[in-house]
Amino acid sequence: MATEQIEADRIDLVALGAWMDGEGLAPGSIENLTPLAGGTQNVMVKFDRGGRTFVFRRGPWHLRPKSNDQIRQEMRVLGALAGTDVPHPGLIAGCAEEGVLGDGVFYLMEPVDGFNPSVELPALHAGSAEVRHAMGLSAVDAIAALGAVDHIAVGLDGMGRPDGFLERQVPRWLSELDGYAKHEGYPGPEIPGLDDVANWLAANLPASSFKAGISHGDYHLSNLMFRYDSPDVAAIVDWEMSTIGDPLLDLGWLLATWPAPGSFSIGGNLGEGLPAPSELVARYAERTTRDLSAVHWYEVMACFKLGIVLEGTHARAFAGKAPVAIGDMLHASTLGLFARAVERINAA
Repeated sequence: MATEQIEADRIDLVALGAWMDGEGLAPGSIENLTPLAGGTQNVMVKFDRGGRTFVFRRGPWHLRPKSNDQIRQEMRVLGALAGTDVPHPGLIAGCAEEGVLGDGVFYLMEPVDGFNPSVELPALHAGSAEVRHAMGLSAVDAIAALGAVDHIAVGLDGMGRPDGFLERQVPRWLSELDGYAKHEGYPGPEIPGLDDVANWLAANLPASSFKAGISHGDYHLSNLMFRYDSPDVAAIVDWEMSTIGDPLLDLGWLLATWPAPGSFSIGGNLGEGLPAPSELVARYAERTTRDLSAVHWYEVMACFKLGIVLEGTHARAFAGKAPVAIGDMLHASTLGLFARAVERINAA
């Protein structure tokens, strides 16, 4: 039995059904339980009930210290984005209380009619460089739309700490990296360039202040669903790292993970036709009044932060809390990200 199916089978369907009844959702038996692949951290399962399709999402079965808080935050952000022009999965209902389904909080959302480019590429998109080029521009449009949302107006005031957001990033993530030592067997980070990148980021903070807004926190092609019938983004997914901070970090994240020949990337090999990074920046500039003069700093910061996040799964794998193969794969990604950061610093 596939690992994804085993994960899905751990859900207490009786308890889930009872909770759904209490929420007034479509009655009936839960059917067609199908695990959704694509992520490496959280549990996500699609099912039918009462003539309606739902997507269930919770943290991993071996919860990380902040897993439940992150899922609660996802619920809050998805609920707040309803009615905006940001493409996102619609929130149906959420359970912020632990104990209903074991120790993990969870929520239900609408399924997205779209595909993830790291998993598949339909004929329309695979057969046209122009369509793939437009996909890249649509990815920028979606993140520009997110950065333009008034987070206070949609009810997200107080969710994060935007004051001092950029200044906190380096010490915050170095502390996170130090915390991985608690995982039994983890030998410690072996990441060439770690200190050099951290020192450069601290010494080259953007000079201008920023307007606080919603930051997705993990914005790359693998966290986007595209429409089958066009190059447009159908939904931004996986909001567990979202916060109120500097939205330009999302642009940096997209640049840091953008597919490039012979370099680290996330989102699969989409072939020729994708916009160059400079075109992504120019597209964003057309849709914002934000100062993009330090965009290279945001790209390096994204490499630094994402590399440390991925290293966490590598550390957890040593303690048996994540599959070893995934831990090794993500460690290799960490090394690629830091190599890209060093290249970007040297180029700057």
